[in-house]
Amino acid sequence: MSNQDLSKQIINLVGGESNVNSVFHCATRLRFSLKDSSKADKATLEKTPGVITVVENSGQFQVVIGNSVSQVYDKIMAETNLQDVEKSTEASTTATDKDTNILGKAVDIISSIFSPLLGALAGAGVLKGLVALFLALHWLDNTSGTYLVLNAASDSVFYFLPIFLAVTSARKFKTNQFVSIAIAGALVYPTILTALDSGISLSFLNIPIVLVNYTSSVIPIILAVWVQSYVERFASKFIHESVKNILVPMVALLVVIPLTFLVFGPVGHLVSQGLASGFTWIYNLSPILAGGIAGAFWQVFVIFGVHWGFVPIMLGNIAANGFDPMLPMLTAAVMAQAGATLGVFFKSRNKDTKALAGSSTLAAIFGITEPTIYGITLKLKKPFIYACIAGAVGGAIIGAGGSRAIAFALPGLLALPTYIGTGFAAVVIGLLVAFVLAALLVYILGFKEEATVVTANDAPAPTGNAATTTATTASVIAKEIIISPLQGTTMPLESLEDPAFSSGAMGKGIAIEPTSGLLTSPVNGTVTTVFPTGHAIGITSNDGAEMLIHVGMNTVRLKGQFFEKMVKEGDIVEQGQLLLKFDIEQIRAAGYVLSTPVIVTNAASYLDVLKTSESEVNNQDYLLTAVV
Repeated sequence: MSNQDLSKQIINLVGGESNVNSVFHCATRLRFSLKDSSKADKATLEKTPGVITVVENSGQFQVVIGNSVSQVYDKIMAETNLQDVEKSTEASTTATDKDTNILGKAVDIISSIFSPLLGALAGAGVLKGLVALFLALHWLDNTSGTYLVLNAASDSVFYFLPIFLAVTSARKFKTNQFVSIAIAGALVYPTILTALDSGISLSFLNIPIVLVNYTSSVIPIILAVWVQSYVERFASKFIHESVKNILVPMVALLVVIPLTFLVFGPVGHLVSQGLASGFTWIYNLSPILAGGIAGAFWQVFVIFGVHWGFVPIMLGNIAANGFDPMLPMLTAAVMAQAGATLGVFFKSRNKDTKALAGSSTLAAIFGITEPTIYGITLKLKKPFIYACIAGAVGGAIIGAGGSRAIAFALPGLLALPTYIGTGFAAVVIGLLVAFVLAALLVYILGFKEEATVVTANDAPAPTGNAATTTATTASVIAKEIIISPLQGTTMPLESLEDPAFSSGAMGKGIAIEPTSGLLTSPVNGTVTTVFPTGHAIGITSNDGAEMLIHVGMNTVRLKGQFFEKMVKEGDIVEQGQLLLKFDIEQIRAAGYVLSTPVIVTNAASYLDVLKTSESEVNNQDYLLTAVV
């Protein structure tokens, strides 16, 4: 599926554009704030090609895409009005917002603010590490122009971090981002920094100012912009439209900047120091224990999407101490996931699992673990547990060595230059141990493959033309026999107008041009999805085949007209049971094509999906065989 098709599919399955308050993305996920999460079709979205999984957490509906998430996000922004929707809902509070707990709201705020900065922070961090390496190797002289330029390039993001955070915070709190930038600029204004360095005492209206260094700080500017959003809304109620564009920003600057220097700045600085000191206390208590815990549970935090809560702590450590001991430990967890996936690659006998494990291992090594977690280790259960164990061992080794990062970067192989210095040897050893141990645990202890092999003789007995299944079909090891849900003429999926089906991106199967409006169940199983419009039904068979039957092309536009649903989600059904009635003549008269794909959406779990050779089928005739 192309990024454009995938973006359309995602918007439809989250309940449509009208159901979206806002959407942004991090390194691998689209993070939606939905008005009503019950309108989202999570089950179908999880089965959509291009979507790794869906996670609901912290008031967010998170669609995990992988490395191409930014391209999908760009398509969504280009083809919808979601940017306008976000700007027009500054005072809206949805049911989801109300139901989200304080921790969930905090995680949502932090992830919204830091996600857009992730690439710049990580890239600058790696460059900062390389500059430090070149200095250590005497490839650069710290008095040379080359060093000064490279150091400025790598350090500017961190030095002026409040300004960057002002932009993303303004977007999150829906306030004037240029006023937010002005507030941040005041925090790092040269005269203020000079006063701090020289120890000059300052006051505002005879109120003493507690001067602190706000370069590289995080929490003060976030607090300031949050207060700015309320000041602007309050001022807008009393200032006339003719001068609002001038006076509202002036009031915001006049109120927020002094308050920031007097209250929010010092308080935020104390909170940042407190968080950093809290981790330092645990670290000083036992670096080995801290490393073991970080290495074991970091990927668990990633699963629930709450790992963003640690970003301010890491940045606070770097701002306060010039280094952070947490980042190297977390990298052990990342490398353990990569090692576990490599173990799956060598152990698995399923060619599709091997292919996914191979590509996921490479992505995980460079710090992107969501495809690895959701596609391989967590899906197979035991490899994820082995990775947590190996991550704990590697993290403990790194903690024992006193390793540290001199700049923020994504935990992964590319972050190695930021770990050069104290404890670097322990980092290398810990990462190797985490990677190799996870791979060995998976390979030696093994795991249970998802598919269970049964012979064709064990499959449900077909009816009608299914009794005349060819010798080729009977001679293979079959997972399941699938009967026809419709009466009509068969045709290849490639003949369909919709590329989502004709390309095979949705799965393997066959299409039927129906001659009767009765749709029956092709398998014994459970109804997993019934579209509100009735035009499509998803079923998971008792043996694990995931089926999608989509009546016609673009029939969703009929909004349920001419369709009568006979089952609901969660119903247990038997082969041949009536699922849906639809009026063929009325649908065709409305100008719609009725060619109906019958698809095994998890076809990647099978060696092949064989199709009937018959050109005409009746309900309950043989149609497909899923084989392993």
